[in-house]
Amino acid sequence: MAELTRPGPAPDLVVTGRRIVTPTGVRAGHLTIRDGRITGVHDHDDHAPVPAGTPRIDAGDRYVLPGLIDSHVHFRTPGLIHKEDWEHGSRAAVRGGVTTVIDMPNTVPPTLDEQDVLDKAALVHGHSLVDHAFHIGVHPDRPEALKGLDPHIATSAKIFMAGHHTAPTVIRDAEQLRRAFAAAADADVQLVLHAEDDNVFALLDGWRGEPDAYRDYAAHRPRSAGIIAVSKVIELVRVHGTRAHILHLSSAEEADLVCAAQAAGLPVTFEVTGHHLSFTDHDTRRLGARTRLSPSIRTQQDQDRLWEAVYTGQVTTLGSDHAPHTVEEKTRTVSQSPPGLPGVQELAVAVWTGMRRRRPQEHPDIAITRLVRHLAEAPADLFRLPGKGRLRPGADADLVLFDADVHWMLSAHDVQSKCGWSAYEGWTLTGRVDRTLRAGRTVHDRARGTYGAYDGRRLTPGGPVAAPAREPIPTGA
Repeated sequence: MAELTRPGPAPDLVVTGRRIVTPTGVRAGHLTIRDGRITGVHDHDDHAPVPAGTPRIDAGDRYVLPGLIDSHVHFRTPGLIHKEDWEHGSRAAVRGGVTTVIDMPNTVPPTLDEQDVLDKAALVHGHSLVDHAFHIGVHPDRPEALKGLDPHIATSAKIFMAGHHTAPTVIRDAEQLRRAFAAAADADVQLVLHAEDDNVFALLDGWRGEPDAYRDYAAHRPRSAGIIAVSKVIELVRVHGTRAHILHLSSAEEADLVCAAQAAGLPVTFEVTGHHLSFTDHDTRRLGARTRLSPSIRTQQDQDRLWEAVYTGQVTTLGSDHAPHTVEEKTRTVSQSPPGLPGVQELAVAVWTGMRRRRPQEHPDIAITRLVRHLAEAPADLFRLPGKGRLRPGADADLVLFDADVHWMLSAHDVQSKCGWSAYEGWTLTGRVDRTLRAGRTVHDRARGTYGAYDGRRLTPGGPVAAPAREPIPTGA
């Protein structure tokens, strides 16, 4: 599964707990681990033999989760490491319980072909606490290149339908977009899309000019561009059968369109970010660049619709869109300040906090199962990551010890991203990651304040395409 191997075998290990989140539900028991993989998931009364002296970790009442997967990060290597790098980005990831990431192609130079992926992987090797894969970029002048994409190098490709400060290539032309969808369908490549129509933005900017205050930001980057782009994506999926995943979907109308397409049997899915679930346009007016995103953060009604998608299982993945910028960059004029904010560290706890605030009466076992589905199981299925996303025999021993009940306040001191700031500073959060293991080795221990070895692997996705888990989440305890 991996191109790069770890030095030496991981030690045997037993992890015990009363709240282990397995594919069949939350249960008490213990996990046995050998050579970095789970060998068994046992009930407490299952007296499977364990070698004498095997180290044990007792999770107690903390949840034991599979290592989380963030399929939408910008760790900025190469070319933009003044604001993020893999040492800091992966430290932020494991602090937030994320053990696998998929990195985006908008770096300098951008990741637009197979050699670019291998070159980036070589730069990352020895600098990452997390396992990782890479989305390749699609060049508007040569979309047919997707037809020959080696699945051992990448199985997913990013299309920017709108530009911003770090977007390397933008596909605005309808024929180029059609060719990209046709090529991806032929090669069985999963497309991931920034689905806003750049022509809409250009039209509005030509009429209104660029915004000079954050109260006007959403009007200059309106929902109409997202609705138009998502409609185009759905039509192209209908014609070509391409698998398409809409990233950072932001409005109620877009969610309804994708859900209608799914009901019609089309292979289109969508992601919601923790930021769009946490903030509204009122926050952007108040905080300015600190919550300036692309797509824009929208209204309370839109946020409520996105939460409905989470609770009903309409959303497939949750992602951070971890996109750090320096304080200096974020304090430029409105038009020059780049959109994006850090989020891989905050993702799971921010979503968990929202879950507990919105439905405090819901049994936490049900809520945690939902979190694991969208942050572990579904991304592992969608992006073909065998061994990831579930606690079961044969899987990688990527584990998170999660204290679901603790309340704490995030400060700048907690931030691990190189940019050094977070839009969640001052928030009182519910839930905290106490320990993160990757392949049976501890890569973050909150109590000790320590991190593990920077020996994360480049994953080579493979295996048959599995439909993301969509079965109803139980409503009873």
